[in-house]
Amino acid sequence: MCKSVNENRRNFLTKGVAASIALAAGENILAASASSSASNANINSITNTENSAVASAIQNNKNIPCKGYAAFDESGILKPWKFDRRAVGVDDILIEIKATSICHSDIHTELGHWGKQIYPQVPGHEIVGVVIAVGSNVKNFKVGDRAGVGCMVDNNDIKTAGVEEQYSPNTIFTYGSPYKKEPTGISQGGYSDYFVVNSHFAVHIPNELSWDEAAPLMCAGITTYSPIIKYMKKGQKVAIIGIGGLGHLGIKIAIAKGADVVAFTTTESKLKDIKAWGAKGVFVRSADDLAKYKAQFDFALSTVPYEYEIAPYIALVKPFGNFTIVGMPVDFSQKLPTLLLSSTKVNVNASLIGGMKETQEMADFCAKSGVRPNIQKITAAEINQAWKDIVAKKARYRVVIDPKSF
Repeated sequence: MCKSVNENRRNFLTKGVAASIALAAGENILAASASSSASNANINSITNTENSAVASAIQNNKNIPCKGYAAFDESGILKPWKFDRRAVGVDDILIEIKATSICHSDIHTELGHWGKQIYPQVPGHEIVGVVIAVGSNVKNFKVGDRAGVGCMVDNNDIKTAGVEEQYSPNTIFTYGSPYKKEPTGISQGGYSDYFVVNSHFAVHIPNELSWDEAAPLMCAGITTYSPIIKYMKKGQKVAIIGIGGLGHLGIKIAIAKGADVVAFTTTESKLKDIKAWGAKGVFVRSADDLAKYKAQFDFALSTVPYEYEIAPYIALVKPFGNFTIVGMPVDFSQKLPTLLLSSTKVNVNASLIGGMKETQEMADFCAKSGVRPNIQKITAAEINQAWKDIVAKKARYRVVIDPKSF
């Protein structure tokens, strides 16, 4: 779950792009080597018009021409769109996207569930790829690095943002945020072929992770990792509620952190997968199926992206345990039974992604511990159907878009 893209809410194995790629872009862009002559040779190796245009834009410090899929209204139908991103600034990196994935937040946002939007708008905040240009002030990335971007792209006062940048009022979220630097006036997301981001808001993607495996970690991974490491201890009993893109990663991360996990789902066909991941699955048809688990868990993580009957799930947690909500409903609205809270002493809270330091920690942990998302790969032309499948609980479990298809 990531913050809404209006005021309410708030990636690299390609060594073929080696350090010899010199994409000199005026005084703002650092070349990959001291020799600018290498630049022309590598630009010539780019075969299609769009890539040639990008190379020219880098060299001349111009806006970056991009192709992607955008929402044009609240219909939930995305269409191809050509647009410009800002020129690479002194603090920026330019990423050639290698994988980008779908979050339920994309759907909520573009349907207007979290407030009115400015269109056209490119969604997507699970982005990974290879760095092809860097600004002259950038010290943490170089050309050829594997980089990932999640829900944040910039901050208007980075010195005051702290280590949990997601809570800074000056943070620019990845799509739909008013953003004067961008030609379109708003931040545009990752359903696209190229991406410009302030380097502070990118993480290094470990070599152990494939592009497709890394992309979902940029939102779903950190969204579940952050509250798990805050509220869970090794050996504790953990409930994961809602087994979709977030929930299935929550199961895997909690198990990797040493928890005894029970997963609660209203989709019976997911029980086999839950067992294969090392958790116990409970198929929930009604509140009666939850009664025998009352007060058995030290921590519960709710990933359900809609309002639901939450009371019997809160009751799963022991007194003084934590029940954390990361799935955000329509209008961010969820009814909480105050009498139940007073009688159980469960601490109910919500969590918003994680800071950049924690996001890097999460990516490194998943790489080393073997945590990988279950993915389905699609082309851009299949995005609209994928959105329908996600809403219908048919996705298994994170949908990754091939950026070559934009």
